[in-house]
Amino acid sequence: MNKIHVNAINRKISLDERLFVEECDKKYLEKLTKIADSIEQSYEEKPILLLAGPSGAGKTTTALKIEEILDNRGIHTHTISMDDYFLPASRFSAAVGEDGKPDYEAPDRIDIELLYDHMNRISNCEEVVLPRFEFASQRRFDGASLKRDKKDIVVFEGIHALNPTVTGAAGEFARCMYVSVRSRLELSDGELLHPCYIRLMRRLIRDGRYRGRSAAETLDMFDSVEAGENKYIMPYKQRAEFSVDTFHAYEPAIYKGFLLKTLEQESAVYKDFERFLPMLKTLGEVSPISLEAVPADSLAREFIGGSCYSY
Repeated sequence: MNKIHVNAINRKISLDERLFVEECDKKYLEKLTKIADSIEQSYEEKPILLLAGPSGAGKTTTALKIEEILDNRGIHTHTISMDDYFLPASRFSAAVGEDGKPDYEAPDRIDIELLYDHMNRISNCEEVVLPRFEFASQRRFDGASLKRDKKDIVVFEGIHALNPTVTGAAGEFARCMYVSVRSRLELSDGELLHPCYIRLMRRLIRDGRYRGRSAAETLDMFDSVEAGENKYIMPYKQRAEFSVDTFHAYEPAIYKGFLLKTLEQESAVYKDFERFLPMLKTLGEVSPISLEAVPADSLAREFIGGSCYSY
């Protein structure tokens, strides 16, 4: 377990925030470059990469960066979000979890038949029309067509990418990867911030900006999201050949400007907010970083906006 003290982060910010950001991004890119090296060695036999991780893990940016690395080597790579295979509201009725709330993390939210059909056809270089899911309306539309060339790679990224119930026997023609937040922040009183709260910070910002959810609605989903991770995602991470910690030490400093006031307001009105206090403490202790110091290809941009990648 990697542990980082908030005082160490603040010192680096005070010395040179841009250099700090660059150092964190460089370490992340070095990890992905090594994985791309391995993928390159076997992509003709296994042209698909299944990339999984819990909600807010940074799967999409990780996939797009691997695509970028391989594209720059002359290996044409495509990234497909498995979220686009979600069933539209007209065809999906969420099961109720143990907490009495809808279980939106369940694998049957995905159109498994369509997904696996497309995986097989793509691996065989047959043309498919990719779906496009709109979260705000919970509707699905036809998107772009894709026909893989024999030397192309396709990355399927999603929370259930390693679940054999969803991806079937895709392991026969795919390699597997798992990403999540693993590092822990140590606060001034010695408390360690659980990685789930970094992912929650990411989701709070993303959901508010791009999915039409209030902070309270995202907090309401916390229990079901965590339960879904333990039930549907974690049991299959051992299938992963590659594993990456997506935490960037400068993230809390960026998220402070987006979340601190919102969480302060929620702390006064949201029932049982006490369990979310570690996030509030973290954002209160960390020094802010200017948005200008965060490059367009930063993983944080997946959540705060302004990315050079298309999500």
